Amino acid sequence: MTPIDVSQLEVTLTEGDRWRRTLSVTVPAAVVEAEKGAITRQLASRLKVKGFRSGKVPAAVIQKRYGAHVEREALDQLIRDAYKEAVSSQELSPISEGEIEDVSFSPEEPLSFRVSFDVRPEIQIERLGGFKAEKPATRVPDDAVHQVLDRLRDQQAVWVSAEEGHPGSGDRVVVELHRLDGEGEEAEPKEYEFTLGEGNAIPDVEAAIQTLTPGSEDEFDISFPEDFPDEDRRGEAQRIRIQLLTRQVKELPELSDEFARAVGDFEDLPALRSKVEEDLEKDAERQAEGAVRNQLLDSLLAANPFEVPQSMVDGYLDSVIGDAQGLDPEKLADLKGKLQPEAETAVKRMILIDRITEQEGLKATEDDIDARVEEIAERAEESPSKVYANLQKSGRLASLEQDLTEEKLFEFLKSQSEISEAP
Repeated sequence: MTPIDVSQLEVTLTEGDRWRRTLSVTVPAAVVEAEKGAITRQLASRLKVKGFRSGKVPAAVIQKRYGAHVEREALDQLIRDAYKEAVSSQELSPISEGEIEDVSFSPEEPLSFRVSFDVRPEIQIERLGGFKAEKPATRVPDDAVHQVLDRLRDQQAVWVSAEEGHPGSGDRVVVELHRLDGEGEEAEPKEYEFTLGEGNAIPDVEAAIQTLTPGSEDEFDISFPEDFPDEDRRGEAQRIRIQLLTRQVKELPELSDEFARAVGDFEDLPALRSKVEEDLEKDAERQAEGAVRNQLLDSLLAANPFEVPQSMVDGYLDSVIGDAQGLDPEKLADLKGKLQPEAETAVKRMILIDRITEQEGLKATEDDIDARVEEIAERAEESPSKVYANLQKSGRLASLEQDLTEEKLFEFLKSQSEISEAP
């Protein structure tokens, strides 16, 4: 297609309420005709028209047969290109989809249109410090290490068959279910395998299974709960026959040096305990630091109030909700409504962080990045160049830069306020 030179355009910027901007754009008739000509030539080169050799269809024939299509495609392309160039010429960065309106065009006349969009709010930071924040205690609870070790044991557990006894929560069972009609006739039986206590079956069925022993069967009257996914079956009563085919229980490994070596690269159990405790302490420190950051951001927002475009909030909600987009419109609207306050705060925080970073010159430098890469390389026992290349290849370099920038930002903010530690 024919490139547009911004000098060919007539562009007028109108600043609306707060962050709303409108561009009025006019594209000269000559540019429109050039675009139509380019599209016509492209069609002529690939269309097969009876009576003409391939690639040799006259432009007049293309115009006669496909003129409306050529014009529509030319105008669509020109509006997209002109919008992009006009935005660039005004040094604007839209944060919402451009709303095209008032498109006007007649043959051999200029093309004109208006496009409206939101831009990022320009905020003024009047107060950066003088706040108070309390860092929560980072002590690791005595039972926290035991809980982690228990989870590791659970991950290393093996399933063993239990020929006797009633199954309980956490046991894995295989059952055969028969639905019975009013006369006691059985529908085709179905076999299921699942772990009790994980919500895989309705409560009445789980309770019934726990009365059986391997190899036994019985009939039960069960009711479907009111929150059952199939609305038509909620509250429905059903008589069923259940046979417990097998029961398996978890066999947990003993806490020992052998267990520690099976979990990872640990010499003995004390080494594993030490690593677990170290990780818990680091996690507690991260959470405490996060709490301080949240307090400072809340104080900053309270001291420097501002509004944000709904388009930014909507964009944030779309990114957070993700897979929930499959909900019906009413439920989706209800979910967005519930998340609206949280989304507004999140967007304000992002804008605030970006503005302070820019205002105070806190963006991570190449030296900052190089220093962090060297730290990572030393811990991983690899060369800095290899670590850098891996970060670049995986697309994580930008994330590292953002993390470093935020670290510098919050160190700066803490230096401007009073941070106490909880007893």
